Order: sequence, then structure tokens, then C-alpha cells
Amino acid sequence: METNDLIRRLVANARPIQPLAPPWLRSRQWFAIGLPWVALVVFMMSPRDDLTVKLGEVRYLVDQAAALATAVTAAMAAFCLVVPGHNRRLVVLPVISLAIWLGSLGQGCLETWLQMDKQAWQLTPDWVCFPSIVIVGTVPALTMVAMLRQGAPMAPRLTITLGALAAAALGNFGLRLFHYQDASFMVLVWQFGSVAILSLLAAWAGRRILQWPTAS
Repeated sequence: METNDLIRRLVANARPIQPLAPPWLRSRQWFAIGLPWVALVVFMMSPRDDLTVKLGEVRYLVDQAAALATAVTAAMAAFCLVVPGHNRRLVVLPVISLAIWLGSLGQGCLETWLQMDKQAWQLTPDWVCFPSIVIVGTVPALTMVAMLRQGAPMAPRLTITLGALAAAALGNFGLRLFHYQDASFMVLVWQFGSVAILSLLAAWAGRRILQWPTAS
């Protein structure tokens, strides 16, 4: 086939392509879908009775704000990675909020150690955390995958890891609105640990979830 013939065929079959919205706008759209679902789950599970009291505690507010900020920044970073030519340095954004979140939990554990409260260090099973985070984060996760598949999977593992981190962090944010577990060590192991496990599982499955479309 001659080059000119090929060009004519490509032009004849060309269809207009709608460019993806900016990452910040896509993040806002993702939250517009995810947050109502989180609110619905919290309402169905019934908000914790001491929520008003907890909203007056600095550490609880810092933990919640850091979790929500992690969801926001991880979502924006994931959407940046599926747009060719976009600034990839934004992928470090979740590191800041994640460090604040982990640091707040670590400080709580340190204070417990200084108080020599041995019972607070006991690790008891809390099988509610992992499935609850999964339930609260289901719609945000599915929405995230659908939106990421509209872009170019140039770094599928990192992209899906950030997307899973965003959904899991949002799920943990919702979890603490109805789950009564507040001991820093337990939150660090079961809740933060659940977020980490979900993100690692997503990283392992990244290439299977995000793939380049094949020609039919």
C-alpha cells in the first residue's frame, strides 16, 4: 500500500476524539460519585454515638483530614498518570498526606508507650475493618477503574496502586465515622494496614486491570 493511500484511508476513517478533562476536574467528578456512596453506607451503618465528641478531638480530626487528603491527592496523581505528557511529579503528592496520617498514628502509639498502658498495646482481632473498608470503598474503586481506563495506561501498576490508595483511604475515612475502634495501635495495624494491603494487591494486579486496547 502506498503511503498516500494509507493517509487517505486514515483520514477517511478518522473520528473526532474528546480529550480527557484535566486531572483535578476528573478527581472532582470521582468524588462527586464516591462521597454520596460513603455517606449512604455511614447512614445505613448508623454514625457512631460519640461522633460529636470525636469531632472535638484534635488527633481524630488530623487522622480524618489526612485520610481524606490522601484520597484526594492519590486520585489526582492517578489521573495524571493516564494523560501522556502530563507532569508526573504530582505522583509524590500523596506522600505528604500519607506521612501526616502515619505520623499521627505513630504519635498516638508513642504516647501510649510513654503512659506504659500495656493493655492499649494488645492486638486483638478486629475483622470488621478490612471488609468495612472494602464495602465503603467499592463504588469509589469501581468508578476509579472505569475512569482510569479512559486514559493511556503508561504506568499501570503505579496508576492502579494510586487509584486503590485513593479508594481505600476514602473507605477508611467513612469507616471511622461509624466504627468505634480508636486505639492508635489498633487503627495503625487494622485500618491503615488494610489500606496498605489493598494498595499492594492492586499493584500486583495493575497490568491485568489497566491494559492497552487491542485492535479488533
